[in-house]
Amino acid sequence: MLPFDFAALLLFLAAALGLVNHRWIGMPQPISLLIGALVLSLGIAAVDQFLPGLGLPELARGTLKAADLSHVLLDGMLAFLLFAASLEVDLEELRTSKWAILGLATVGVILSTLIFGLLIWLAFVAAGAPVPILWCFVLGAVLAPTDAVAVHGLLRRVPLPPALKAAITGESLFNDGVGVVIFLIALAGAQGARGLVGHGAVAAALVSQGVGGALLGLATGYLAALALRRVDNHNLELIMSLALVLVTFRLADAVGTSGPIAVVTAGLVIGQEIRRMASNAAPRDHITTFWSMMDELLNALLFLLIGFEILVIEPDRIHLLPILASFLFALCARSVSVAIPLAFLYPRMQEMRRDVAMLTWTGLRGGVSVAFALMLPESPYRSELLAVCYAVVVFTVIVQGLTVPMVARALLRTGPR
Repeated sequence: MLPFDFAALLLFLAAALGLVNHRWIGMPQPISLLIGALVLSLGIAAVDQFLPGLGLPELARGTLKAADLSHVLLDGMLAFLLFAASLEVDLEELRTSKWAILGLATVGVILSTLIFGLLIWLAFVAAGAPVPILWCFVLGAVLAPTDAVAVHGLLRRVPLPPALKAAITGESLFNDGVGVVIFLIALAGAQGARGLVGHGAVAAALVSQGVGGALLGLATGYLAALALRRVDNHNLELIMSLALVLVTFRLADAVGTSGPIAVVTAGLVIGQEIRRMASNAAPRDHITTFWSMMDELLNALLFLLIGFEILVIEPDRIHLLPILASFLFALCARSVSVAIPLAFLYPRMQEMRRDVAMLTWTGLRGGVSVAFALMLPESPYRSELLAVCYAVVVFTVIVQGLTVPMVARALLRTGPR
């Protein structure tokens, strides 16, 4: 199947499934598309049992492999999605929760990697299918970053205190860049590299990636904001915003710093500029409208692709115990990795417990985790790692995603006002 045909098929499915959900179901759109893609994937597998001559799973796997989803996500869609999400974030609200965001996006990612890696290693050993602990830490790094896209969509439907909402949003925007660094370090270690940990190597990598990305994003965002002040042409302004995203992301890659953090920072700067112009009677609603549409479109394609990627898993390599245990382990790792950084910032234990519970339950995994998983090299353990990764992604998006409003209402009723 040609790439253009594949894109046409995805857009048709996004429109058809979106229409069905809008008219008769009413779920959050990303979740409905993921479920729809999963149902179609299972249908393809079921048809193959009765009509193996059609070769539908092989055709689907070949198409997905040709699509090279890991690079499509990390080198393309992620930049646009992060920029679109950051445009709507108020920088002043982020500043009020800056230390919580910094702790969650750095220490939290590292702790989640280590805790989940250790627990899932024990589960693989108990299942009689041992996976080396270094590869389990790689899996922990795959699942450590929360998904900014899924979280951003859910928070629109949930009334939360501003500080808590800022912490959830800010962490999900910035931990992708940190997640890339931790994942690459863990993967290199599993493949036999030495000298990656110790003597401040991890801290130095995080500083160079994080600070470098933020400085680059500030520079490109500021230059774009200056240019916007001198332009009064809607189409040109949209072209400039598109150029800002791609140039910032590729420049970050060229200079060896974090593309996701650079794009998020540039988006925050432009978002502030748009709000400043609006307060001066020079609205730029067309920019936010355009990026909202881009967000919806890419979001739809992303969650469809995640649903179809289940077809790449080899059923005969799946072990049930690690998969079932991974749901609990993901929640445990998330809870501890959130509680430890926040313990140094919250004066009241009751408020901290509420926010830890909310941050734990909104810790959805999504496209970034799938992209990391697809980057795993061929090894005797790849299928087991992929199966656990997809199980956690599907569980967090569907189960946690659908129940976030209910959990939020329960916590806000019992927590401090």
